[in-house]
Amino acid sequence: MIPAASARTTFAIALLEMVMAAVLAGCGQNNQYAAPPPPKVTVAAPIEKDVTRYFEATGNTAAVNSIDLVARVQGFVQAISYTDGAFVKKGTSLFTIEPEPYRLKVIAAKSAVVSAQATLTQAQADFQRQVDLLTKQVSAQVTYDKALATRDSSQADLQSAQANEQQAEINLGYTDVTAPFDGVVTARQVSIGQLVGANSPTALATLVQMDPIWVNFNASEREVLRIRANLASRGETITSLIGIPVEVALQTETDYPHHGKLDYIAPNVDPSTGTLAARATLENGGRTLLPGYFVRVRVPSKPQSALLVPDVALGTDQGGRYVLVVNKDSFVEQRKVEPGQLVGDLRVIETGLSKDDRVVVGGVMRAIPGEKVDAEQRSASAAN
Repeated sequence: MIPAASARTTFAIALLEMVMAAVLAGCGQNNQYAAPPPPKVTVAAPIEKDVTRYFEATGNTAAVNSIDLVARVQGFVQAISYTDGAFVKKGTSLFTIEPEPYRLKVIAAKSAVVSAQATLTQAQADFQRQVDLLTKQVSAQVTYDKALATRDSSQADLQSAQANEQQAEINLGYTDVTAPFDGVVTARQVSIGQLVGANSPTALATLVQMDPIWVNFNASEREVLRIRANLASRGETITSLIGIPVEVALQTETDYPHHGKLDYIAPNVDPSTGTLAARATLENGGRTLLPGYFVRVRVPSKPQSALLVPDVALGTDQGGRYVLVVNKDSFVEQRKVEPGQLVGDLRVIETGLSKDDRVVVGGVMRAIPGEKVDAEQRSASAAN
């Protein structure tokens, strides 16, 4: 008779063998390991269209004219005829330096001219008399020579007196300091009753022209070479750029609302900075732009054909910017590109792509270079 414990053990072993046999019987050739399907991504060909490219730079505004108003004659300030910081028109009287002493000098100079004119008239009559007498041979040559010298000396005295009169008139004009152009006058630097121009010209204030206004900026040597090459391909020179539109924006502005024209390009590259200086002139009737502002500048060029892809398709690594493309065998490749400007949500690709490439624009995180993917073709605009 078999013990009960042994019987239970034998039964358990038999049951385990039956289970294993059933499992082995269920495992056939059709239950081998199956690899997961390739990840799905969305691809699109680059959009080809004409794009207005921009040269972009940072510049600063500067006054076309900015001068120090100075006292050019000595005297006491008699009047100040403007409010500090006011906008004044050309010819507006700003400072008056006591004019009376200079007005008296003008009167004296005019009197000297009249006296010199009278002396010359008398000398001319005496000289003419000597000419007649010498012709009749009743006067000595020495008397004639003396009359001639007196006449010439009187002429010189008259010219000197006339020059002194003009100088006196000029000095009298200097007593009224006026604005030589439209602009804003800074705070005065002198007070009424103060003596100015005693030993040297005294600064009274500064006048700054606000309209128009200059914007100065620089182009790198690389940009200059690129621009000159583009101009040469069209049979143009750097002087062809004079007069082209320039767009300007303040640091707080997203658009470029200020418009002007390029009016100057330096003839040489600055060797210390490797840049070429340029300048634009802008109308500034509302005085929105102040001299000294830092601004963003862009200069549009003629529209040219370009390839664009959604900006989200671009990646960055230590080698620079790149996009992922799917080749004809559905494998992902990493393509180094040179990106250009942003046009809406699309990025211009200067180099690195052809119009037939399939760029990964959706599911970028699932696209691994060297791995196969299941690519669904869409247009770049739809994917965007």
